[in-house]
Amino acid sequence: MLPEIKTSLPGPKAKALIERDDRVISPSYTRCYPLVAAHAQGAIVEDLDGNRFLDFAAGIAVVSTGHCHPQVVQSIQDQAAKLIHMSGTDFYYANMVDLAEKLAAMVPGDVPRRVYFGNSGTEAVEAAIKLARYATGRPQFLAFRGAFHGRTMGSLALTGSRSVQKNGFFPLVPGVQHVPYAYCYRCPFGKTPEGCAVECVKHIESEVFRTTLPPDEVAAIFVEPVQGEGGYVVPPKKFFGELRVLADKYGILLAVDEVQSGMGRTGKMFASEHFGLVPDIVTLAKGIASGMPLGVMVARAELMTWPPGAHASTFGGNPVSVEAALTTIRLLEQDLVENAAAVGAHMIDRMREWPKRFPHVGDVRGLGLMIGVEFVKDQATKERDGALRDRVIDECFHRGLLLLGAGPNTLRICPPLIITKEQAEFAIDTIAECLEA
Repeated sequence: MLPEIKTSLPGPKAKALIERDDRVISPSYTRCYPLVAAHAQGAIVEDLDGNRFLDFAAGIAVVSTGHCHPQVVQSIQDQAAKLIHMSGTDFYYANMVDLAEKLAAMVPGDVPRRVYFGNSGTEAVEAAIKLARYATGRPQFLAFRGAFHGRTMGSLALTGSRSVQKNGFFPLVPGVQHVPYAYCYRCPFGKTPEGCAVECVKHIESEVFRTTLPPDEVAAIFVEPVQGEGGYVVPPKKFFGELRVLADKYGILLAVDEVQSGMGRTGKMFASEHFGLVPDIVTLAKGIASGMPLGVMVARAELMTWPPGAHASTFGGNPVSVEAALTTIRLLEQDLVENAAAVGAHMIDRMREWPKRFPHVGDVRGLGLMIGVEFVKDQATKERDGALRDRVIDECFHRGLLLLGAGPNTLRICPPLIITKEQAEFAIDTIAECLEA
């Protein structure tokens, strides 16, 4: 199924709802165009006025199995009729153990693991922060420029993508230093991919550890295998090889944030698998439960020795969300991870020549269905063009294609993992038509 636009946008019903929203909803939410969703199925979203859109945002990379997948819906309905809530903090129930066993076995690295359940990605990161400090007895953290780990106070301290997210909220949780990420298109050390000696990791040891931060004070390095909000930045494989060596040298944990990149999005269950990266701690959310709220922190069992009461969540591991996750994982393993790899490769192959075709496209990058298109004012200077990116997103919306931005000037392409090649072709052609216009 493809889009169909019947009214001006927003239509009259959508416009009326937006006016009501403006009076009562927090203005801190970011809405980049006036979509008012009424119902959705698969990769198609219909608004209040009957306009039909192709969703290449997936609820910010959340509805991995598509909107309202019938098997996920059925599992939610069946579980809701049996047990909606019991709180795994205080009691036991079977499907929470089932999911924990499944995730402990899935995470890269053949080591025993334990699982903590929360409600969101930022909660998973907060749990990882606390566990890292508890397990190591160290107070400090390293994170990367461009990173996004959440908006609660601990995860916000790790976040390094946009200063507006921190404006007015200082002091944050202390003990975080940010270092350059392996953003090869904009290498902070002026290297080409061919001349790269992983200076971004060498800088940590030669400069940060030497001058400002003793390594034996660092509990963990928090890192995204593919940066999400930073602009869908894909680092070279050797970046993680060197980072692992550095962490092991100083007894520092690697806490790998797979909230956006995990659960099949990159064509493998975890983006870490592309790089041979074995996390000490991994955080998951977004696509894990097809839209139901669930956050997970998985760690090596030898690290998770904190006592009862050290950390918990009333709603974390909710039975309905857990059941949705179990069904989601089954669908991902059946064929959706494979589909993400195949359709994503097809899209990237078609879009790879865009920098030659369009003078304001600086870079096309991605893994699976986690694809970024970076817009620039000039390909030689690489001056960012966020305004053009935003115009393209708005124009695509009016043509029935839902997209989001990432970073200051990158177009984020993160559709449900169920999309067909026909839908992928529509999206590619629509973006290209907007660029030509």
